[in-house]
This record gives sequence, C-alpha cells and structure tokens, in this order.
Amino acid sequence: MEEQQHQKPDRKPLLYLQTADLVLEEIRKRKLQPHDPVPSEAELAKLYSVSRMTAKLALQILEKQGIVYRLARRGTFMSGDYSGPDREIAAEQTDGGKKLVKRRIALVFPNVDDYVARIIASVEREARKSGCHLLIRMTTDKEDESTSLQELYDDGVDGIILYPRGRTHCSEKVLELNLLNYPLVIIDRIFREVNIDCVYHDHHQGAYNLTEYLIQRGHREIGYLSMPFDGVTSREDRYKGYMQAMLDYELPVNGRNINLNCSEDYMLDLNGSNQELVDFMQNNPDMTAVLCADDYLATSCLNTALSIGKPVPDELSIIGFSDIQLASLLPVPLTTARQTTQQLGHAAVNLLCKRMENSREGAVSIKVNTTIIERSSVRDLNL
Repeated sequence: MEEQQHQKPDRKPLLYLQTADLVLEEIRKRKLQPHDPVPSEAELAKLYSVSRMTAKLALQILEKQGIVYRLARRGTFMSGDYSGPDREIAAEQTDGGKKLVKRRIALVFPNVDDYVARIIASVEREARKSGCHLLIRMTTDKEDESTSLQELYDDGVDGIILYPRGRTHCSEKVLELNLLNYPLVIIDRIFREVNIDCVYHDHHQGAYNLTEYLIQRGHREIGYLSMPFDGVTSREDRYKGYMQAMLDYELPVNGRNINLNCSEDYMLDLNGSNQELVDFMQNNPDMTAVLCADDYLATSCLNTALSIGKPVPDELSIIGFSDIQLASLLPVPLTTARQTTQQLGHAAVNLLCKRMENSREGAVSIKVNTTIIERSSVRDLNL
C-alpha cells in the first residue's frame, strides 16, 4: 500500500537548477547588461544560503545556456548576445510538461577485469534508467584518482561513483568533496575513518554463510587462508564471518588451521605449486576443508593441493570468495561466493540520485548480499 502511495512523487528540481532560476531573477532585478559582472559564487552562496559548489553549478548552467560567460581569476559576466529575461535555463517544453536537463554522473575505477566490467555494465544500465548520462574514468594510482575527481568536479559533473579497489585509506580529495556535501558514493569499500555514502557487499555474512555451508556438509576441521588485512576492511570482515560461524556452531578453532599472512607471491603463478601453501597443508593433515579470502588465493590453493597429490575435494575441500571468471574453469571448478554486481550498481546509482536531489540525511551504508555458487570443490562428508 505504501508503494502505491509513492508511485508518482512530486520531484523537485535539483537545488542548483533552482538556484540558477534565482540567479536569473537577480539578473532581471539588477537589469544587468551585456558584459556586466554577475555576482560571484561566494555572493550567491550567501544570498541564497547554499554551498559554493551549488552556486558554481548554477552559474555553469547559465554559461551552457549562453546567458553568462566566465573568465579565469576574473569572474562571471553577462553574455554579449544575451537576448533578454525570458530565456529558459533548466528545462525545455515537451508534450508532457517540463523535462529536466539530463544529469551527468561519473564512474571512477582503477583497472578493468571481469568483475569491474560487470560493475560498469550494471551502473550504466541503472544510469540510463534514471535518466543520467554516464561518464567513465579509469585511473592509474591514488594521485591520478584525485586529479580525476577534481576535474570531474570542476567540469560540473552532478555526482560520482568511486570504486577505490584495494585502497586502505580514504584520499584527501574524497574527504574534501565529502566536506563540500558533493554527491559521492563509494562502492565495494568501507573507509571507517570517515562517514561517507557507500554500497558494498556484506563480506561478513558472505564468509559466515560459506563456513556454515561447509559445516552443514560435515566438516569440522575447517581452515582459513587470507592475505594480510593491511587495513582492507573486506578481508577483515570475511575472517570475522568465518570465526563467528565457527563459534556459533561451537566448533574448536585450531590456530594451526589459520594463516592470515599469506604472501601474494602466488599471484605470479596461479597454476603452479606454492611452497607456503604446501607447508600449510602438510602441517594440518586433519584439516578437511579450507575457506580462502578470495578466488585467486583459492585457485593457488587448489593447484597446490593437486600438485602434491592431495585430491580435491576427496581429501581437501576448497572454497573461495568473489566468483571470478576463472573459478568455473579450474581443474576442479570452485565453489565460491558470488558478489552480485547488478544489485551493487542499482543501489549505488539510486543513492547517488538521492544525493543529487539534495537529500540531507546522514551518511548511508548499504550492504548487498552475496550468493553461494556450488561447483565441484566441496565434498559432502555426510554422504
């Protein structure tokens, strides 16, 4: 019933569009002529009780409409061919009434793989549904990310979705934009040092579900492998999910079955045998299953087990996290947790649109569930 009551909400124009209308009215009041100076961003922000960013975006709308022009370090001036006070600035007449100017949003990410490609596709699909034009920006490092964020901000992009893959700390540029209340949503990462909008997978619950999956199939000696946390919250949350499931099922946690400092050297040769993992398996002969913090580590673990004559899953069940494309192509296809990108993109775009409509509520964190993908790497000991 509540959904039916809100099917056709009265959407107010974006704040900067409203401000642009107010600036045009001020131009009329002052009877400004071609090349006359227009009030500065600071003056407009104070006059209309809005942020300087909103005032800047309002002036950019007028500039795009040819009503004003802007000179670096000098200010904003009336256009030389300004034709009068009745020019439309933020809307155009259509058969159905007024149509808002199409909003521009950007997706910023560090590199592309199968997972990121699916994120891009989901965000692009949701952006079109929301009437937004999506810009894509790929960055090479933290400095390039900050430069890109500043350029998008300066260009008047209405909002940004940022995927800071593997980043352990929030950049100063993100903090700066957050303080400006600029619409910015972080996806698949949590920065605990700052309250900022984010949409991320529920890593804790995902790892809990995977551990429970093993327990329900008769496994009791369950190991855990992870790279060092190093401030990466997803790694920490996955480990906590594993531990919580073991405790909830009152299973003893054997410290020898846990390695939280796996060297990432395995990434150099995923198909080969990793000596660190060889030692781990040989030192834990009673371990029947191991949960790995991601699919790459699980891939190395699986190939290492096979290289030393340890059949998977007959002697050792292996489970991963993420469901990368490689997971289904291994000698023994990998059971894992799929991080669904469709929900991620949907939630991120919707939250960003909400912020662009001047929502003033506090920072929002949205958790997206994972799904267990069953393949052949887990043995059911109950059978």
